[in-house]
Amino acid sequence: MKIKGNNIKTNSVEIYDTTLRDGTQGEGFSLSTDDKLMIADILDELGVDYIEGGFPSSNPGDKKFFQLISKGRLKHAKPVAFGSTRRKNNPAAKDHGLLILCNTPVEWAAIFGKSWDLHVREVLKASLEENLGIISDSISFLKKEGKKVFFDAEHFFDGFKNNEEYAVKSLKAALDAGAEKVVLCDTNGGLLPHEITNTVERLKSFYKIDPLKLGIHTHNDSDCAVANTIAAVNCGVRHVQGTINGYGERTGNANLSSIIPNLELKLHLDAIGKQKLHNLAKLSRIVDEISNNIPANKMPYVGDSAFTHKAGMHADAVLKNPESYEHISPSSVGNKRRFLISSLSGKGNIAAKAKELGLDTGALTLENEVKLLKKIKSDEEKGYSYESADASFKLLFDRYLSQYANKTKYVTGKALDYVNNYFDLISYRINVEKKSRTKIFSEAVVMIKVNGKEEHSVAAGDGPVNALDNALRKALVRFYPVLDEMKLTDFKVRVINDRTRTGTASYVRVLIESSDKKDKWSTIGVSENIIEASYQALADSINYKLDKDGIKINPEPKNTAKKKRK
Repeated sequence: MKIKGNNIKTNSVEIYDTTLRDGTQGEGFSLSTDDKLMIADILDELGVDYIEGGFPSSNPGDKKFFQLISKGRLKHAKPVAFGSTRRKNNPAAKDHGLLILCNTPVEWAAIFGKSWDLHVREVLKASLEENLGIISDSISFLKKEGKKVFFDAEHFFDGFKNNEEYAVKSLKAALDAGAEKVVLCDTNGGLLPHEITNTVERLKSFYKIDPLKLGIHTHNDSDCAVANTIAAVNCGVRHVQGTINGYGERTGNANLSSIIPNLELKLHLDAIGKQKLHNLAKLSRIVDEISNNIPANKMPYVGDSAFTHKAGMHADAVLKNPESYEHISPSSVGNKRRFLISSLSGKGNIAAKAKELGLDTGALTLENEVKLLKKIKSDEEKGYSYESADASFKLLFDRYLSQYANKTKYVTGKALDYVNNYFDLISYRINVEKKSRTKIFSEAVVMIKVNGKEEHSVAAGDGPVNALDNALRKALVRFYPVLDEMKLTDFKVRVINDRTRTGTASYVRVLIESSDKKDKWSTIGVSENIIEASYQALADSINYKLDKDGIKINPEPKNTAKKKRK
């Protein structure tokens, strides 16, 4: 259990989250009041100590957030209202921003002030002594009004480089006025870890400042925000600020999704506790989802690719001993191990991927494993990429291995490449029509055969692929009503470079993501014709849906005709 404030234990670190304030300054990252409340709830559940909720003096929505969050909503975390020191030539007791902080119904406030003499002279247009008075007056006033105060020493490290003595005076002015912590800010984000270490060590040794009175707040412009934060912690700083997934202005803030597991698993310090660490990957994805951002697959610890293995040698080694190519257990941060199937794969990847997807490996002999790997590598030469299409890989696995004999035809003892079991395509035709000053009209005509019965359907769509999807499922739904709950959720097209075909004659790869009430899955198609590639991916998607739901193959069609009244 952590002890807050000045008595914090040296083996624990306070986690101060500013996703809801500093994170929202990032491009493409915005949150409504309801969004902020949802994220605050899951941050509280994760175990962070402080949640900086916003800037109430500049944003009416943030005022509403603090009114709602102050009503006993949080069980562990302390909400913090953000603001600035008073304006020049304006008494603290009459400063608009400070008065709003005083009236915000939370115990904690964080204010930023100048610690770089360049900013004092050229931005604030004040004397150096005047700025120290501004810092002192602002904090003293908030303290008298019953607030606990964090002081963010803006641009501290740049100020320390330029005028060391004055930057330290700004810290001491804040501490003497009663600030619980002074937070050292690398606001421009340009420092390297050794510079953080040298500065903090000098504050400790020469200026005799207790590191437990310090916090660290770094930006990522040199791609060192996480490393810079860890450097400060290694010097004894025990108050860490950052944002989930590193969201923030310019290139972002220090990423708590990496900092927290580094503290817990590498430095063995108590940040949120190892039990709650299991929720980290889930929280990372929820924040992306709420903010309508695409998750960064390559993010350490929490990204989908963080524990993904593609090379055959790596996959084989991980199956024998995960420590051979994984620095921690994926489950410790709530993530999972994945194996990719590609031209770089070895035989070990086939077994590993099958186990990951929960496939029956009973018939996975060395002989057919080699055959399947050869097929995959041959497909990749044509432009297929199964690493992003797990559903298509599962169908391929079933066709070649455990369920192959029951679901495919044979010719001279060898399996045919692909015989559709749930339906056979007879033909499809797509018409795209553009009339002057009218919307483009797309219509698809599909003929299929199910259990010897032909079905003919026509459907329109927003585009040719959507029309084809609608017509195909319209034809199949009376045989397989479960397809009504399936929908296409994403569609991606990529041109495949080929020396023999260039420009509009190139092969294209289509990736389709589909979903139902329970799952989502991805399928792939490749052709020189974008409609044919789309059809392949659509057909795989439908077959996967029917297969995973255990639908009986070749059922009798459902009679959808209405009975005539006598």
